Amino acid sequence: MAFTDPVRIELADHLENPGDSWQVAGTVPVSTYEVGEKEFALDDGLSYDVVFTHTGDGVLLSGMVRAEVTGTCDRCLDPAHFTIASEIQEYYLFREPEEPGEDDDFEVLPEDRVVDLAEPLSDAVVMDTPFVVLCQPDCKGLCPHCGANLNRETCDCAVRAEEERVMSDDNPFAALKNLTFDE
Repeated sequence: MAFTDPVRIELADHLENPGDSWQVAGTVPVSTYEVGEKEFALDDGLSYDVVFTHTGDGVLLSGMVRAEVTGTCDRCLDPAHFTIASEIQEYYLFREPEEPGEDDDFEVLPEDRVVDLAEPLSDAVVMDTPFVVLCQPDCKGLCPHCGANLNRETCDCAVRAEEERVMSDDNPFAALKNLTFDE
């Protein structure tokens, strides 16, 4: 998922000295996003509350991303609602290090000191989206035979399937079904 519109934050004139902090909050009017082949709706967009901190050699971005999300239940196909409350953290160096390490996790702050939050916000939302989306923790799903939503109605397909399995010749005890006990 990537937002199509940038979320630009201008840091110029806000973080001049080491130790300076600047809090920024806002809402991104995104209505949908995708994770793999699943599509989700953001009911009220995506809100963020972040703090930029001048660390001496760069700027640390930390904060929270929140959203109310609607997707499709993986078991019964009804709408499923969940909340995203994810932490966001990024580090921006003022200049490229002389000897970068293998595990460095940073970006270089552009000369205009404008940071685009679109990618970090998008990453936070994707990371907090559940792999399996359920309308309720104990969702019963759909009947594999007749397609009935077992959360709202019952069917006798499972009982009939079990009876058929017991009576079938594939059952190792099928030979016993014609056994009679005479006293």
